[in-house]
Amino acid sequence: MSTDSDQREQDRDLSAWPIERLQAFAADAQDRSQLESVRVVAQQHTYDSDQPREARRHWAELSLLASRSMRGAGAERSARELHQEFMLRTWVIEHLGPEDVNPDWIPETLGDDTLAALAFSPSDAAALASNWRELPIEQIRELRRHKNLTAHLERLIGHLQPGPTRDRLLPWIETRQLLP
Repeated sequence: MSTDSDQREQDRDLSAWPIERLQAFAADAQDRSQLESVRVVAQQHTYDSDQPREARRHWAELSLLASRSMRGAGAERSARELHQEFMLRTWVIEHLGPEDVNPDWIPETLGDDTLAALAFSPSDAAALASNWRELPIEQIRELRRHKNLTAHLERLIGHLQPGPTRDRLLPWIETRQLLP
């Protein structure tokens, strides 16, 4: 027999909620931890191979929406948030295929977004990395940020068409191996 406390517990378990309910919850959420919970649950559903491809894309879209909603208006996104986004987008492109309708699933758009998130060129990052132990902590953090923000490139590069974006990203695959 189900009790009221069982029902309350089930209502708190976001992983059991249908996507429509989670979307509404995310739209109204004011708390960063609530949005993070939605992001994680939606991402888990994205990886669920028992679900149809289009349903998994919708879950991935919800995960990105929750992630993007976590930042305040005009605030820069953290390296952690960008890394998570880039990895999810790469996974969707790799496993569910690119898509021309949604720019999040276009490899070149992801490549451009990656380049926009990087402050250094590959050659500048490599030069700094050559003596990274002697650098101020802020520069070491920035090199680590670049390493994290390029973690998806080995998987993405094969999905990019030949052209300037691909040409600018290729050096990062080797450069990131030099970063602390």
